[in-house]
Amino acid sequence: MELTSSLFSRRTIKIVKFILTITSLCVIILFLSLVGLYTFAKIAGPPPIEVPQSTIFFAADGTKIGETNHGQKRYWVELEDISPHLVEATLAIEDQHFYTHFGFDYKRILGALVADIKALSKVQGASTISQQYARNLFLNHEKTWSRKLKEAFYTIRLETNFSKDDILEGYLNTIYYGHGVYGIEAASQFYFNKKAKDLNLSEAALLAGVPKGPSYFSPLVAYENAKNRQELILHEMAKQGRITKKEASIAATQPIEFAAQEAATIPKIAPYFQDVVKSKLKEIGLDEQTINLGGLQIHTTLDPKMQKIAEEQFEKTFPKNSQLQGALVAMDPKTGFVKALIGGRDYNASSFNRAIQSKRQPGSTIKPILYYAALEKGFTPSSTFRSEETTFTFNDGRKPYTPHNFNHKYAEDDITLIQALALSDNVYAVKTHLYLGMDTLAETTKRFGIKSPTAEIPSAALGTSNVRLIEMANAYSLLANGGKNIEPVFITKITDRNGNIVYEHKKERTQVLDKDVAYVTTHLMTGVFDDRLNDYTTVTGHNIRTKLTQIYAGKSGTTDYDSWMIGFTPNLVTAVWVGYDKGKKMSRTDERQYAKNIWADFMEKSLNGTPVRSFKPSSGVIGVYIDPETGLLASDKCLNRRFTYYVKGTEPTEYCDGKRPDELDLDKEPNRKEIETDDTPWYKRWFDWLN
Repeated sequence: MELTSSLFSRRTIKIVKFILTITSLCVIILFLSLVGLYTFAKIAGPPPIEVPQSTIFFAADGTKIGETNHGQKRYWVELEDISPHLVEATLAIEDQHFYTHFGFDYKRILGALVADIKALSKVQGASTISQQYARNLFLNHEKTWSRKLKEAFYTIRLETNFSKDDILEGYLNTIYYGHGVYGIEAASQFYFNKKAKDLNLSEAALLAGVPKGPSYFSPLVAYENAKNRQELILHEMAKQGRITKKEASIAATQPIEFAAQEAATIPKIAPYFQDVVKSKLKEIGLDEQTINLGGLQIHTTLDPKMQKIAEEQFEKTFPKNSQLQGALVAMDPKTGFVKALIGGRDYNASSFNRAIQSKRQPGSTIKPILYYAALEKGFTPSSTFRSEETTFTFNDGRKPYTPHNFNHKYAEDDITLIQALALSDNVYAVKTHLYLGMDTLAETTKRFGIKSPTAEIPSAALGTSNVRLIEMANAYSLLANGGKNIEPVFITKITDRNGNIVYEHKKERTQVLDKDVAYVTTHLMTGVFDDRLNDYTTVTGHNIRTKLTQIYAGKSGTTDYDSWMIGFTPNLVTAVWVGYDKGKKMSRTDERQYAKNIWADFMEKSLNGTPVRSFKPSSGVIGVYIDPETGLLASDKCLNRRFTYYVKGTEPTEYCDGKRPDELDLDKEPNRKEIETDDTPWYKRWFDWLN
């Protein structure tokens, strides 16, 4: 018996020793494996953590106007810009030992395993924040051993190459909160319309519970479930000493106000403008994926106030049942910054951008460019041609050409260039065009930045060569800024997700026009609104001049199919087009006035509250009083007189009555009241004179 017992005892000891040896070997192997794995992970370096993020578009004032999310809203914020309440709530419910483990909570894993065995099913998770972050970054959510092994390796790579704060920051910026919203910043804005750093304890505890099951714990879908989980989280926070029981109790009973879905969803502002911005991004060299998912911040030139005014004027002007279309471009002539843009009346009905893509006949809005060329070639505001019905014949085989004035009205007499522009005399324009040579206008439009070709035909003087609205707005900007070359600018700066500058607009301006001729042309264009230039018909801006309180230069244009109005002050150029898309003629008189009225109302409202600014004469011009009908110097014997600028040396020297009045001082600019429209308030003229 004793022998048997002794043998049993020895066998037991051997078995125990064997088991201990095997266990020790396993522990050593496991330890060495873990050391090797962590070492390899360290050598392998940090895994790529480029997470798709929304590209955000900002207006010039810093307000958000749009984003590219493709159904997923993502923003990245630093840990310090996240509410501490949210951080503590997340740690309490997801991974309370986060700052003490090395990626895996072994005690929690063992507890979950025991719970699963007891329930004979998986009832408790044990994934740490590091594991969840690894899964969100690199893996799908399929339940296979292969995926779990990869998750473990990525977790180790994260832990060995990033700080705990970096991992927590990444997790909070990538976790799914339901409703297509990823990351705490997007979730905070979606649910509460506030930044993540501004979440209070009650809101933070509510949001911390959503990732467990976004469809089950979303407060917008299942408020009771979300509320129960919020209370559980508050209890855990108090239990772990992260908050007091009193704080937990108050937070659990605090009313929560959710953002209205309209407010939480960013409206699409200026959609035509944003389309242009996206096309410009590709021109800069960014690919589609970077634009849509690169987390870029696009800073644009859009002025939200002006954009809203433009949209309101379109809404007010066009009858709801009309098929008429319209487009508008507003620019700063000094910088080329596009401040407002409308490409059509309804983006949802048609995304075709008529301001950028459409080519239409500009009509008489081409004439200021023609007359700029004429002034360069020796014309002056006093140059005359006879205004009468004229048929032009040619020796090169061209058919005879007979231009007509509006309503077939003619002066039947000589008129000056200053009147011809203000009255929009077509015969004068064609005579000028032919006198200069038909290649002159084509070459000059290129100097004005117009890329659309101008045909070398007689009717080109009347704007029969198609152009884009944006081209005309840019061309007029060259007159407004004194002849300096600019291009329409939509983007001022682009930064990546880390704040690094990807692109920044550089201001490059060169003198491409004669500044003195540009100024004389601009001053001629103020005559469009001056009734002192009325003759056989009224000036083309007569019907809107009572609306105007600023000093404007401009020109309207009308064809059978198009109506244009383009005009400017020293700091704002606006071009408006109205017409039908499918070649339908504009037969109604009131429809032809829409462009002018939209332009006038937009300019006045956009410039409301700003001082009246006149166009500053360049050093090479001189202003004198003339009789607009004859173009001669005006004395008090003349029936009419207007202060007009000339390039020095080209001003008239004869007087309308053949005499020079002693009281007339040619070198002295007159009182502003005599130059500007009578409706300009005296205090605005005085303020401008002081400046």
